[in-house]
Amino acid sequence: MTQRRPTISDVAREAGVSIATVSRVMRRNDSVSPALAERVREAADRLGYRPNPVARGLALGESRMIGVFVPQLANPYFHLTLKAIAGGTNEDGYRLLVQESDDVTEDETEIVDTLYRHADGVIMLAPRMPDELLQALVDRHPRLVCAGRMALTAGIPSVATDCHSAMLDMARTLARLGHRKVAFVSGSHESWYNMERWRAVQQAAEFGIEAVRVQGGYSVEEGRAATDRALEHEPTAIMASNDLAAIGVLSRLRELGIGVPEEISVTGFDDIPFAAHSDPPLTTARSPEGLVGALAWTMLRSIIVGDPTTPPQPLLRAEVVVRESTGPAA
Repeated sequence: MTQRRPTISDVAREAGVSIATVSRVMRRNDSVSPALAERVREAADRLGYRPNPVARGLALGESRMIGVFVPQLANPYFHLTLKAIAGGTNEDGYRLLVQESDDVTEDETEIVDTLYRHADGVIMLAPRMPDELLQALVDRHPRLVCAGRMALTAGIPSVATDCHSAMLDMARTLARLGHRKVAFVSGSHESWYNMERWRAVQQAAEFGIEAVRVQGGYSVEEGRAATDRALEHEPTAIMASNDLAAIGVLSRLRELGIGVPEEISVTGFDDIPFAAHSDPPLTTARSPEGLVGALAWTMLRSIIVGDPTTPPQPLLRAEVVVRESTGPAA
């Protein structure tokens, strides 16, 4: 015979308190004295009682779920950001609902709408929709936070990395090595991060760098496919939109017998775990994706509990990491 699952009534009877007191303890309500709360928790442990999050959510008008929209789960950058968000939500008694658009910008609005129906709030990681659609989402759904894109025009709390400054520093490093002709393997033109990086590469004209943009993407395959188009411009360095694309560039150059960095230097962005172990190890910029995720959750939690006092966050600093994939211009 299947053993009956203990209920909140069983815990109340075991601890000699009311059901309301047990409920307050399980919600970590400070109105219960520490000694009484400990007695309730001990009774719950003896019985093996665990709160039912669905029932609790129905009683409180909450789902205790947080929606997270992400454009591409194959990118390790987003894995690391999600891990940081999950660390905060788990500690605060929430669970995650994650949905990706698979880089289809047209699906983003519908995905966020769907997540919002089932969650107490939504974090959007690097949304690529235009500002007017983002503003419409904010008007419909007040409990939204944007991570990986500064969306100040839409009036939505945002946290992101200052990739423009880091990319400019990386271009300055190449200029000091004597590089003048650079090809930028671009990601999506709809990505705020990508366009900030391209803006920095263009600004590197101040250092004497002549830059050209070739369409690539964010995956190893897209970076590899873009390499031949970049080589048509005879660059001495290729700057990729992210580390995965840069690893694809390295792979294609190796196939073509082109030495890195002896003949061409290569850079990425993000410093994903594989970057230090590519062949050769990749010069890149280390993004604080963990801090982006943690701050995004802090902002959303403040909004959910009705205390949106978290101050606006500045752009977070990324640090250039120089490795063996860059060297003096040939």
